[in-house]
Amino acid sequence: MSDRPPAWRVRAARVGRASTGLLVALLLWWLVTDVVAAPGDMLARFSPLTAAPAIVALFLDGAGLVHVSVTLERLLAGIAIATLVGVPVGVAVGLSRRLADYTGALFQFLRMVSPLAWTPIAIVLLGVGDLPVVFLVAVAAVWPVILGAAAGVHALDPGWLQIATTLGASRRERLTTIVLPGIRAHLATGLRVALGTAWIVIVPAEMLGVDSGLGYAILDARDRLRYDELMGVVLVIGLLGFALDGVAQRTSARQRRRRHTRPAAPDAAIEVIEAPVDLARTR
Repeated sequence: MSDRPPAWRVRAARVGRASTGLLVALLLWWLVTDVVAAPGDMLARFSPLTAAPAIVALFLDGAGLVHVSVTLERLLAGIAIATLVGVPVGVAVGLSRRLADYTGALFQFLRMVSPLAWTPIAIVLLGVGDLPVVFLVAVAAVWPVILGAAAGVHALDPGWLQIATTLGASRRERLTTIVLPGIRAHLATGLRVALGTAWIVIVPAEMLGVDSGLGYAILDARDRLRYDELMGVVLVIGLLGFALDGVAQRTSARQRRRRHTRPAAPDAAIEVIEAPVDLARTR
């Protein structure tokens, strides 16, 4: 018999350790703002004892839900644009060594530029409102998508493409039956990184020229001297980001499991390529 503990016990232990860490952080927060800080200090206004009721009040009057929904809409729009641009570019770079040589230095240079550095240009060209925010999110998210797609192509077994080519597969058939299914796991990882980067960028991006969203809510609370509400919005940002990353992590893990359990790519390619031949034989 194996001495390894059951999987549920391992997961329970991990959840327990994570919960303990969060409770310790919450306790330290309370000690700093409610015990160490004097009653009249500015630091005492950021207490968790006032932030929690502020979150409840923010969502009861509907403003919190509006800010969250607007931020998520902008986030999804930016990531969708990054995916539509990044996947074809990443696949092309992964398949073509010459294209990778031409674009490698350029992509690394652009990737090192902070997405927020494009803010003045985005406002000048796109004006104020949702478009600059979506643009900045897309700029932040596109590079992990490109790198994930390219890494997925590089990880493919060259024999898969050779078998498909030998069987007479067209370029489109090789792309749809070999390349795209084979890069799903790497692409899911790239999208998870893109989501985290975009979530970090969207909050400061919403502090410029918009009148809704979680970034705007922070500035609005500051201007009204509602520091309890400000901390409440910060907590909401952290909770939403944690939840989004959890969903992305589970999706990435599911794609990795599918990669190891699905039929081999050459077999799938043979089935698709030989299907017209089998159909002709039945006629």
